[in-house]
Amino acid sequence: MKHSAVIEACVACMIACENCVTSCIRDGQPLNCCQLCRDCADICALCIRFEARGSAHLAALCRLCAEICDACAAECEKHAAHHQHCKECAEACRKCADACTKA
Repeated sequence: MKHSAVIEACVACMIACENCVTSCIRDGQPLNCCQLCRDCADICALCIRFEARGSAHLAALCRLCAEICDACAAECEKHAAHHQHCKECAEACRKCADACTKA
């Protein structure tokens, strides 16, 4: 598959984002990153589907995905010192943004 790096990065990012939201809710600390994490997980899932079917619009979607991933990473980084799930999410988001930018 031509863009398998994108799929791998999007899967990892989607999982990290879902984990971040779940952890914030479970801990009773709905941080500002929760909404961005949800947006990020959703756009990553969409990128995976677009690539799997060979969509002609994948490049445009990857640009948007990278933008959302960068925004999510920036927000999660604000909480990374106190919340491991935010740290892991920020790292996954940065990797995904990088992979999508190169696609």
